[in-house]
Amino acid sequence: MELNQTTFASTLENLKETARLQGNMLTTEQIDEAFAEWNLQDEQKQLILEYLKNNKVGIDEPGDVDDNLSGEDVNFLGMYLEDLKELPNVSDGEKRAVKMSALAGDADAKNKLVEIFLPEVVEISKLYAGQGALVEDLIGEGNVAIAMAVTMLDCVENIDEIDGFVTKMIMDSMEEYIGENSDSKQVDEIVLNKVNDVNDKAKELYDNLLRKVTVKEVADELGATSDEVREAVKFSASNIDYIEDAETDEAD
Repeated sequence: MELNQTTFASTLENLKETARLQGNMLTTEQIDEAFAEWNLQDEQKQLILEYLKNNKVGIDEPGDVDDNLSGEDVNFLGMYLEDLKELPNVSDGEKRAVKMSALAGDADAKNKLVEIFLPEVVEISKLYAGQGALVEDLIGEGNVAIAMAVTMLDCVENIDEIDGFVTKMIMDSMEEYIGENSDSKQVDEIVLNKVNDVNDKAKELYDNLLRKVTVKEVADELGATSDEVREAVKFSASNIDYIEDAETDEAD
């Protein structure tokens, strides 16, 4: 199956989302399965692994989400976690009882359920740190999401579904906030557009010259540098077939 740049970028984003749901981790098997239809070479697979690791995704083990935190994030979390220590400890049995009462509509139990999920918001916020939004803001969005979630428990059928329902609402709220307030999405689109521009220009030259073209030839046509073209080829997992080996092509 031919690997086009749009599908490639979309698959990577889906893998990153799966990683967040799994504690910022992916298994090698999951990555292989995601790209199984394209029969990637070892070098291409290595590029994918490097990309995921650069995005703090652990391979076969949890990634260190604390690496995503800025100094401002660390300072805020230090104070916020101290405040959370004031909350009473709740056993697993007590949590289950609270969930049952909240599901039955008890207002006090719903308020207690909000408190129970506050530490979970902190951990989830770390997964989204470093994407153009402060952890303080992400936690604020997550806390609002919990308050909304406990008023919507009629959407779940039993108490075993509550954790997943609330967690999804927390994650959705943070993703929406990042999408609206950070430039990460714009950066991804810019990179993807560059890949498509390089691919289209390389194909045009290939059709005219009836041979594979060099990185420099594409760069000259686009008014770009050879390094920019190589970066585009790398992001495409070296899947732009109309260009000679970008790794061995001479620099400007």
